[in-house]
Amino acid sequence: MADHGTVEYATATGNDLAAHESTYEAFVHLAFVGTLTVVNIVIGLAIVGVTDHWGVALATMAISVIVGFRGLMSGARNPIAIMTLVSLLALAVTA
Repeated sequence: MADHGTVEYATATGNDLAAHESTYEAFVHLAFVGTLTVVNIVIGLAIVGVTDHWGVALATMAISVIVGFRGLMSGARNPIAIMTLVSLLALAVTA
């Protein structure tokens, strides 16, 4: 049988809660901006599929990728959200 001695627990030294919170915030930001960038690309594909306006669709997709990349680098979330509204407006106008 196994020897049942005292249980030893390893404990971490220091408090790294700030590192955990910053990593979580970075993940949430990446998920938000990445999801809306993909949504904008899908809206661009919908513009092509529904109305066959390639110029509007390519402009929508290209601008959304640029805005999404800028948002990832700067930490801003509002520009990609506004771009999503603009993409939906472009879909409504062309349809």
